[in-house]
Amino acid sequence: MRVFLLMPILMLLIAESLSGQVRTENSSVEVLSSKWSKFRQKIEKPDNQTTGRAQSLSNRANRNFERNRRVNDPVGTPDPNAETIEGRSAALEKTVQESRSPKSVFVDGFMYQARIRNAGKNTIEVLFWEYQFKELANPVNVASRHFLCGVNVKPGKELELSVFSTFSPGGVINAASLDDKSGKLFEEKILINRVEYADGTIWQRRDWSYAVLKPAIERALETPWGTEMCRSL
Repeated sequence: MRVFLLMPILMLLIAESLSGQVRTENSSVEVLSSKWSKFRQKIEKPDNQTTGRAQSLSNRANRNFERNRRVNDPVGTPDPNAETIEGRSAALEKTVQESRSPKSVFVDGFMYQARIRNAGKNTIEVLFWEYQFKELANPVNVASRHFLCGVNVKPGKELELSVFSTFSPGGVINAASLDDKSGKLFEEKILINRVEYADGTIWQRRDWSYAVLKPAIERALETPWGTEMCRSL
C-alpha cells in the first residue's frame, strides 16, 4: 500500500489556494521515454456477504452466547447452530451466491506509461502529466489524456509512471483503426503540467490551468486510493 502518498494527494485542493506561489519556468522533470498499449485490467470484486436471516442481530447474539457457553467443550464438538435449519440455509445461501458471482472482472482499455527523472533538488510528491496525441492525417485533431500521480521521487531518481484508462489515444478516431499496423497514426508527446514538491513549492506549466481540470481532479479524489500510483482525470 502506498499509504505515504495519500496525504499529498489529499492536500491538492489546499495547495491550489497557494497558486500565487506557483513557479512556471524550468521544470525539474525530465521525460525519458513513453509508450501506450491496449490492456485488459483485472478488477477484484469484494467478497459476497451472506444476506437474509443469518445476518440478523438476534442470530449474531445467539451465536455469541452459544460460543461462550461451549468454550470448555472438548475439541471437535460440533457447533449446534450449524445443524439448525437456519444455519444450513445460511451456508447454502452463501454457497449459491459465491457460485453465481465471479471473484473478478476484466475491463478492456489502455495502459499509458512514461519514465521520468527528477533533475531538481527537491523530492516530488504530486505530479500532473498529459499524454498528447496529434493525428498525422488530420493535425488539427489533438487529443490528450490527463493523469494525476502520487509519487515519491527523490532528486536524481527515475520512476516509471503507469496508469490504466478506458479512453483510447485518439478522441475522435474510430477505436478499430488502432489495430492498423501499416503506419504511425499519431505524433505523441508527454507534457508535465504541474509538480508539487515535498517542501511545499509548486511548479506549473504556464499555459496549463488547474481550474479547468478541477472537477475531474475532485472526482479522482472522491474514492480512497489503494495500491495505484496514478489515476486518470
